[in-house]
Amino acid sequence: MRWEAFFGTTVIVALIILYEWPRMKQHPKKDKMAFFILFFIGWVLSMFDLPHMGGPSSWVETLFRPFGRFMEK
Repeated sequence: MRWEAFFGTTVIVALIILYEWPRMKQHPKKDKMAFFILFFIGWVLSMFDLPHMGGPSSWVETLFRPFGRFMEK
């Protein structure tokens, strides 16, 4: 993980939230919660290097490789 990108993204997300919060005060609680959940999901996904990550099959292979060795014995 590149820490500069992590902190940079965190600062940008915080600035967007601070900018949008006065407009969000008048909206219902559900809308505020959806806003924060979508921002949280985007923030978490920004931490991963998605273009260079393997697909689901490589994740499953990595996850179950130790079980395969255990089952062979």
